[in-house]
Amino acid sequence: MTGSRRIGWMAGGAIALGAVLATAGGCSQIEAALRPPDAPSSSAPAQVTRMPGDDTTVLGGDEDELAIATSEALFAHADVVVLADASAVPLAAGVAVRLGAPALLAPASQTTPTPRASDADGSLIDELERLDASTLVAVGPGATEWATAHGREAGIGHVVASLESALLPVSQADSPLERLTVVALPGASAARATAEAAGAAVVELQDPDPRRTAADATALSGRSLDHVLALGTAFGAPDRLRDRVETAATGVQLPGGGQVLFPGHRFVALYGHPGAPVLGVLGEQGIDDSIVRARRLADQYQAAFGETVVPTFEIIATVASGGAGPDGDYSAETSVDDLRPWVDAAKAAGVYVMLDLQPGRTDFLTQAKRYESLLAEPNVGLALDPEWRLGPDEHHLKNIGHVAAAEVNAVGLWLEQLAEGHRLPQKVFMIHEWRRSMLPDRQAIVTDYDDLGVVIHVDGFGSTGSKLQTWGAMLADAPTGVAWGWKNFIDEDKPMLTPEQTVATVQPAPVFISYQ
Repeated sequence: MTGSRRIGWMAGGAIALGAVLATAGGCSQIEAALRPPDAPSSSAPAQVTRMPGDDTTVLGGDEDELAIATSEALFAHADVVVLADASAVPLAAGVAVRLGAPALLAPASQTTPTPRASDADGSLIDELERLDASTLVAVGPGATEWATAHGREAGIGHVVASLESALLPVSQADSPLERLTVVALPGASAARATAEAAGAAVVELQDPDPRRTAADATALSGRSLDHVLALGTAFGAPDRLRDRVETAATGVQLPGGGQVLFPGHRFVALYGHPGAPVLGVLGEQGIDDSIVRARRLADQYQAAFGETVVPTFEIIATVASGGAGPDGDYSAETSVDDLRPWVDAAKAAGVYVMLDLQPGRTDFLTQAKRYESLLAEPNVGLALDPEWRLGPDEHHLKNIGHVAAAEVNAVGLWLEQLAEGHRLPQKVFMIHEWRRSMLPDRQAIVTDYDDLGVVIHVDGFGSTGSKLQTWGAMLADAPTGVAWGWKNFIDEDKPMLTPEQTVATVQPAPVFISYQ
C-alpha cells in the first residue's frame, strides 16, 4: 500500500531536512510537518476520532493487543501514529498526547520467528493500514527496528525518531471525546495514552471495582458517564461495570466508607426489638442510648480486627407470634413508621441496620417487600430467620422452622435488584442457621451477587464448646462465597466470650457479631 500520496521512506528514524525537501520537491506535507511548532501551517496532520459504539465498552488483551483495540475504538483515521518499545511507554505516551496520535507497541524482537510474533506483526500492520497513517514516530530502538523492517509493508511514508518528533506540530483530535470517560488501573500504558490523545477523560482507579474505595468514587463523581471505556478485562463485563461506575459516582457510602462490604468491614450488632427487653439488648434502651452502646461495643473489636468495625442495630422487624393474628401468619409485623426513626437516627450516626424477619406461615419475600422503603436506604440490610418460618400446620416453639433455597434466592434476587436500581452500596444479606435442617438444600443458595454480601449467621447458645461444635458443623459443606456471623448471648452463654476471646477463638473470624 505505497500509494502516490506517500512522499518518501526515511528508514531508521534519522531525518535530514535537506533530504526531505529534495525528496518532496516543494511544499509537501512532511516539509510542513518539519516546521517549528509555532510556525503557521495549513496542512497539520489529520487525526479523526470516534466514540465507541456502545455506552459501556471493556477492552482486553495483552498490552500490544489492548493498544490496538483502543486505537481501533477511538480513532477512525490518524496521519501520525506513535510506535513504542514496551520499555519506552512513558516517553511515548507523552509524545502521543502532544501529537494527538494513537500509541501502539512494537512487537518484541524475536531472534527466532514464532507464530505469536508473526500474528503481532500482522495485527500492527493491519491497524496502521486501517488508520491510513503516513508518519510513524518510533520511540526506542525496538520500535525503530520494527519500522525499518515493516514500515513499507504497512504503507508508512515517513519514520520519525522520538527526538525529531518535537519538530512535528502539536495536533489535536478533530472532535475531542469529552463525553467519554476512560477508566484504567495505575501505570502508564499505550492504550491510556491513546485515550488521552483522543481527548477523553482518563480516570485512574485503585481497584477494578470502583465502589471499593471512597477515593475511586470521588474520582468518578461529576464525570460524564454517557460513554465509559475500560482498559483491561479486570473491570469485568460491560453491564456489571456500568452498574458499578454509576453506583460509585453517586458518592453514597456505607457506614465506615466505601461501597463494598467484604473484605474491609466488620459489623458488631445489638439484637432485639425496640421497647422489648425480653427479645434482646436492643430493646433495653431508647434510640440515642442504643447508638452509644453499639458504638462502645464496636470499639472493643476495632483493634482486634484491624478493619473498619461498624456499630449495628439488628432489629427484629417481624416478630414470631404464638397467635395467628388478624392475617393468620403467626408473625407480628412492625410498621415502617415505627421503624423509620431508628433507621434515620442510625444513618445520621454512622450505624448500620439489619431488618430481621421471623415470618411465621407467610414467606420471606412477602414480608421483605413491606420494608422496601427502608431497604432503599444505604445503611439497611436484611436478615432471614428460618427458625421462625413455619409450614401450614406448624406452630412456633413446637416446630423448628426451615426454608428452601428457592425462597431464599427469590429474596436475594429482589434485594439485589432493589440495590442496583437505587445505585446503593452493597447490602448485607444474612441467613440465620444453627441447625442444618433450617436450610435443607443450602448448597443451592445463590451467593454470587454483585450488590449483596451473603452471610450465614450461626446463632445458637450454650457453652463455648457446644457453640464451637455447632459452628464447625455449619461451616462444613457450606455454599461457596458466603461470609460468617456469630452471636454472643449475654445471659444464656456459659460463659459468654469477651470480644478478645471471640476474635481469637471463632475461626474464620466472623464478619458479623451480634449480641442478644
